[in-house]
Amino acid sequence: MVRRNDERRAALVDAAIEVLARDGARGLTFRAVDTEAAVPAGTASNYFANRDDLLTQAGARVYERLQPDEATIARQRAAGRDRETYVELMRELVGRVASFRTGYLALLELRLEATRRPALRTVLTERVRADVDANVAYHEASGLPGDAMAVKLLILALNWLIVEQLTLPDVFTEAERDRLVAVAVERIVAAE
Repeated sequence: MVRRNDERRAALVDAAIEVLARDGARGLTFRAVDTEAAVPAGTASNYFANRDDLLTQAGARVYERLQPDEATIARQRAAGRDRETYVELMRELVGRVASFRTGYLALLELRLEATRRPALRTVLTERVRADVDANVAYHEASGLPGDAMAVKLLILALNWLIVEQLTLPDVFTEAERDRLVAVAVERIVAAE
């Protein structure tokens, strides 16, 4: 029987994210999640049908937590419509994602695990495709310079910059990271 306490479920999924980031997908067990969440042994198994269910929900939760808050969205909508504004938006994005280190590392673990689990691959593919489509639609509605291809290229470039920042943080300084974001936008987004 799967339990329905939404607060407890969220705490368990958040604990799963921490376990994934720290121990990898192979370390993600119900017992490890129970320990991380500081709940009695056996609790996680009451909330998730199986390990695949836990993996899938952890992936969905990472995306939920990476979404900008309403204040950030309002600030973005009120900002200018030029490449300089675009650079600032991308810096904010990279900073926001990099600040949720365990979530992004857990997502990388999930991507690796998806190479071995077709059901997880399907879920992640749908989620990432929806995220790309939403970013393109937001961009097109925003009036910012550039096209859908520029958005996709920036997603690819900045995702790897984030991976670099989270896994080998001493490769680039913060100033270099900011400059890389600016140059990526300048070179990928055509001047209007």
